[in-house]
Amino acid sequence: MSPELKTVESIVEIITREVLLAMVEQEEKIKSVTGETCVVEVSNGVKVKTCFDNAGHVVSAGAERLTSTIGVIPQDISLAGMIDHTLLKPDATPDKIAQLCFEARKYHFASVCVNPTHVKLCADLLRDSDVKVCTVIGFPLGATSAEVKAFEARNALDNGATEIDMVLNIGALKAGDNEVVAKDIRGVVETVHAAGSLVKVIIETALLTDEEKVIACLLAKEAGADYVKTSTGFSGGGATVHDIALMRKTVGPTIGVKASGGVHSREDAEALVAAGATRIGASAGVKIIQAGGADAKPPAAATAAPVSKAY
Repeated sequence: MSPELKTVESIVEIITREVLLAMVEQEEKIKSVTGETCVVEVSNGVKVKTCFDNAGHVVSAGAERLTSTIGVIPQDISLAGMIDHTLLKPDATPDKIAQLCFEARKYHFASVCVNPTHVKLCADLLRDSDVKVCTVIGFPLGATSAEVKAFEARNALDNGATEIDMVLNIGALKAGDNEVVAKDIRGVVETVHAAGSLVKVIIETALLTDEEKVIACLLAKEAGADYVKTSTGFSGGGATVHDIALMRKTVGPTIGVKASGGVHSREDAEALVAAGATRIGASAGVKIIQAGGADAKPPAAATAAPVSKAY
């Protein structure tokens, strides 16, 4: 396919998405007599509608099949500045965490991603650096209550975390209980955004059908998440090009998509970025960067982006 034809195809996809969304919103984005505001998202033949009360809390959420498809994709920033340098193993010691932080400083990774117990140490070690501190909430099952997830997020923020990766309620999603899923995400988003930090929602793609992936992404987007993320790496599968392309097509260009789980080489990372990923979660960050000979700080635009725009 020629570059010109690909450009036209992308423009058509964008227009199709916006026209369809505008039509649905004209029909269904309303303020009811009870003061509820409803938001509709449409992608890949699936429509998700989430309603909020005046305080911004989820009061209802639902999903249904449609008949059209839509989408768009990318961005281009330094690979090092897209990597969340990750160590989530249960046997991680403070020495290993310190090494992780040293490597993150050296290569100017986007963040280190660690379990909550290590957040304070990372915040101390990375003070005055350009590396963020990311932690995981409801990890790895997503099966804690919404209230516990919100509390866990608040505690992590108090300890110095600036990015929160949360696992959504996978069982509720598969049961079609979208309201529970939306409230689960929204509770964490409200807590984290109040502190000026980012939320990435882990949908655990290995456990979902494509339709469930679309619904999960739309619910996360409507609930105000900054990213959707593929995997914990603890459920038998990780990021695939297919899933990243589907997730990017679903959420459009306005929020981030994080590929995580099974990213072991530079080739893996570049393929996922080409498919639409704007963050890579990997324990092999050093190997990935060294494979490209990139032992230097990436351009300032990639590392100094404000938290709210770090897609």
